[in-house]
Amino acid sequence: MLKKPNRLVITGVFLCILWVLIGCQTVPVSGRRQLNYVPGSLVRSMSFQNYTDFLKENKLSTDVEKTAMVKRVGSRIQRAVEDYFLKEGGSDTLDGYEWDFNLVEDDAVNAWAMPGGKVVVYTGLLKVAKDETDLAVVLGHEVAHAVAKHGSERMSQQLAFAFGAVALDTAMKDQPEKTRKIFLKSYGVGGEVGVLLSYSRLHESEADQLGLIFMSLANYNPERAVNFWQAMAEQSKGGAPPELLSTHPSHETRIRKIKEYLPSALIYYTGPM
Repeated sequence: MLKKPNRLVITGVFLCILWVLIGCQTVPVSGRRQLNYVPGSLVRSMSFQNYTDFLKENKLSTDVEKTAMVKRVGSRIQRAVEDYFLKEGGSDTLDGYEWDFNLVEDDAVNAWAMPGGKVVVYTGLLKVAKDETDLAVVLGHEVAHAVAKHGSERMSQQLAFAFGAVALDTAMKDQPEKTRKIFLKSYGVGGEVGVLLSYSRLHESEADQLGLIFMSLANYNPERAVNFWQAMAEQSKGGAPPELLSTHPSHETRIRKIKEYLPSALIYYTGPM
């Protein structure tokens, strides 16, 4: 004889389904549905504090010219993206963002973005990104991570694994250090990008797709992305891949997908100014 389902089990399942439904959001531009139940205001507050701590603990580049290039390219993409969402009626997408672009002394071929528009490029990346357009490929990609809230999505997933369906503020109160570590892993600080690599690869592909559009909106030629990622692939021959490549599928797959994304990005590119 079959036992009647336990009422607590039924309630638990119902609450989990409700939690997932409430946490579903839509990624701007791509339209993909994502699980993201982390409050934006709270995660931005954590982001800004950790970003400040990172800058205190790491050396900013003293190369005036290269630092200016990072800030110039970043600001140009930022303005283009803000204008795009304003025209499309989605200006609230970037509510609470406080953009900042910094160049940090580090030989790693890497860059990362935190929630709310905090972006760091390592000096090692500029060995591959030779000019502004190369850099625009990377910064378009990182701005895309921030706009698509990929870190918040990863954090939602990892909090669920670590604590179950609990609110972020509850996790912070009960286990602050563990929550902070999840935050840093979720947002790629120090090269860590979390444990859900299949989702991370999805995020990387989506950031490639959106990044091409964002650099095009800023009038950087998106076709240069193919050459840049080919150069990045060369960096990984004979050793570990650069951090920027560590969670992505094969180089061939990435470049093939970028070529597929190009036609939709080129619509926004008006040519050399």
